[in-house]
Amino acid sequence: MLHIYCPHCGESRDEEEFHPAGQAHIERPKDPDACTDKEWGEFLYFRRNPRGVHHELWVHAAGCRKFFNMTRNTQTYEIKEVYKLGEQPSVVAE
Repeated sequence: MLHIYCPHCGESRDEEEFHPAGQAHIERPKDPDACTDKEWGEFLYFRRNPRGVHHELWVHAAGCRKFFNMTRNTQTYEIKEVYKLGEQPSVVAE
């Protein structure tokens, strides 16, 4: 079981309290109403899912319910860092 540090609550908790929410640092469409169906579909459904170090968006669902980012190795499950939204990662993803 993973123990995940919540940057908002300030303590590590069991992974059962958290849920992954996909790839982090995705640029949102500036004008969603002007997107074509193809562009909107690509934004909603096509994400990177690499093997190795990856930046992910997570939510502390059973705690503070706030979102945060995590840099994690998807092969080894090792958590490299956890940081708040709006902050930049210090670990470079592959």
